[in-house]
Amino acid sequence: MTRFTLLKSATVAVALILTVGAPAFAGSNQIRIEQWGVHNGIGAGQSGYRNRMTVTQDGWRNTTIATQDGARNRTVIGQTGTNNLSESTQSGRCNVLGVAQFGNGNAASTDQSGRCNALGVIQAGNGGTANVVQRGTGNITVIVQD
Repeated sequence: MTRFTLLKSATVAVALILTVGAPAFAGSNQIRIEQWGVHNGIGAGQSGYRNRMTVTQDGWRNTTIATQDGARNRTVIGQTGTNNLSESTQSGRCNVLGVAQFGNGNAASTDQSGRCNALGVIQAGNGGTANVVQRGTGNITVIVQD
């Protein structure tokens, strides 16, 4: 390898490190994910600014798919047991979502858009299903199943 080729390769490497290694400014969005069991899966995405999302899955084979788009939205999911599924979509501003699911085989699908909406969903037992679509401003939905 010649000196010129080595210098050229080093320059390209430094440029890549500076570009790829630079922090991405995502408008202060936050995602905190914790998983303890086996075979849990999470897919999460955010766009906008000042969105917060927390996902905790304790048991086995739980799956969470969550997206946020907008500003100052808050999603908290939960899940313990096994084979729980949570799918949530949140867009707009100042929305709060929820979902908990403690048992086994629960499925919650939540879709929230608009402004300043609140949505819950707690399914404590086994095999619960909840599908919620919330649009507009100032809506409140609570679902509790046992």
